[in-house]
Amino acid sequence: MADIQAAYAATLVDEWARNGVRHAVVCPGSRSTPLALALAADRDITVHVRLDERSAGFTGVGIGLATGAPAVVLTTSGTAAAELHAAVVEADLARVPLLVCTADRPPELRDVGAPQTIDQTHLYGRSARWFADPGVPADATRASWRPMAARAAAEASSGTDGPGPVHLNLPFREPLLGDADAGGGVAPGRVGGAPWHRIEAGPVAPGEEWLETRTGTGPLQPSRRGLIVAGAGCGDPDAVVALGSALGWPILADPRSRLRRAVPGVIGTADGILRSERFADGHLPECIIALGERWVSKVVNGFLARAVDEGAHSIVVDPWSRWLDPDRGSSEFVRADPTLVARGVTRLAGAGPAWPAPSPWAAGWHRAEERARAVVSGMLGGAAGNAGMTEPLLAHRLFAGLPDDATLVVSSSMPVRDIEAFAGPRPRPPRVLANRGANGIDGVVSTAVGVALAGPGPTVALVGDLAFLHDASALVAAEGDDLGPTVVVADNRGGGIFSFLDPASALDPDTFDTLFGTPQGPDPAAVAAGFGWPVEDVGVEAGTRGLEEALDRRMASGSRGVIRVRLPGRGANVDRHREINAAIVRAVEVTDGA
Repeated sequence: MADIQAAYAATLVDEWARNGVRHAVVCPGSRSTPLALALAADRDITVHVRLDERSAGFTGVGIGLATGAPAVVLTTSGTAAAELHAAVVEADLARVPLLVCTADRPPELRDVGAPQTIDQTHLYGRSARWFADPGVPADATRASWRPMAARAAAEASSGTDGPGPVHLNLPFREPLLGDADAGGGVAPGRVGGAPWHRIEAGPVAPGEEWLETRTGTGPLQPSRRGLIVAGAGCGDPDAVVALGSALGWPILADPRSRLRRAVPGVIGTADGILRSERFADGHLPECIIALGERWVSKVVNGFLARAVDEGAHSIVVDPWSRWLDPDRGSSEFVRADPTLVARGVTRLAGAGPAWPAPSPWAAGWHRAEERARAVVSGMLGGAAGNAGMTEPLLAHRLFAGLPDDATLVVSSSMPVRDIEAFAGPRPRPPRVLANRGANGIDGVVSTAVGVALAGPGPTVALVGDLAFLHDASALVAAEGDDLGPTVVVADNRGGGIFSFLDPASALDPDTFDTLFGTPQGPDPAAVAAGFGWPVEDVGVEAGTRGLEEALDRRMASGSRGVIRVRLPGRGANVDRHREINAAIVRAVEVTDGA
């Protein structure tokens, strides 16, 4: 039995390698021994050992985000498997490929009080793209081993609902140490190292009839007052810019779109601009085409929802037919690749009124963006950093100071909002990733660890102090392992986002701080140092010079590290956001003549 189990595990791993799997995240445990040994023995798969299963799951998410290929995440049985649930939920909602393998007790040890045994059947519910519990391996089932492994990789990478998590629940019997050769060896695979199953799942093109009707007499015309909303997954940035130029429509570009460029028509300050009621009232679109994920900003999304309520034609383009319509007002959903939609519309729209467009509608957006950028640069750029560090300043300067080939992983809560609001244009903006499937702060550092392990280029994470402490187990690494991201901790002693919400003004300060602000006792810098991570400590008074010097040292080192940035109180952060947004509104309203 042990030898057959070893041959079975080696066959699964060999097939995954043939399907492009290059990383495995393994948690220590006994019941998972056969598969752990097979993963460690495969020369094509790099094994990363993580102590905590929850951290391991999000490390796998980070690898999937960085590479587009699933990582194997392996745990033993029992609550170890349950610890992966949050990462599986994130991978499902964010369409991240992930291959979750939970070892299990054999059937005869279930429901009889055997230790470390829980019900692992469909443990993750509807979050898994595909679930299989093939039973204890036997020689009679050898022909099914490769097909199952190949299907698992295919379902994770290119299932009908898009990439996502697959769950294999794999029971093993003791003894767990065996010899694969003695068990019949690795089951034969396809000639030449080919995968057992080939999945043809290329990008879905929009129908030619749809393109012709929408660009002919339909809503996608240069003469219409239109907006392109671009987020993560919007497709090729150059194709989106060409679409905006062909239609003469502004592009509301969040940082995850990689469109934060100094290109006419690209609007990066929409969160500030649309706080002007005067501007918003005068610039409601007749048509909206949404490519990729939504912005995080409530201001932007509220403006778009209002436009739809007042009759705007809203087109949601998504290759997986997700119902990306929380306001329930979109006019049509197009299941197609955003890049191909952008190119098809550009082709039929013709040369168009290349930016800056002559229409008062488009010119108004163009002027507002220029003025808002000037405000942000004046208040957060240059010598502004000498006045002391603030959260908007941290986001603005960090985004500006990263190498072109860097990846920035931003936490939910305030960091993703500040990057969205204050990241300025760059000729080559860095890649920005965030766990916005379920929008939680759990596992952010672990996700950044996964991104850093998969590379290429340096990885920097921007997290709040609560998100950092919440995922402290991500800092646990094997002795001698110094690979990892640079983690920038925005330390404002608590949950800064809650200071922008109603409880901050409705509750007395002590109650608010106890239930929402939740400052924690541990010092993030001491926690990081205690786990053996090099720490840079940037004080409030150090301003941007302190941040830039610390970041330069960490980039030069090429190894993991933490930069703790001390920030003023959470109330001061609210005040600074309001000052900047008020200045943007004044600038926009003074100059808006459209």
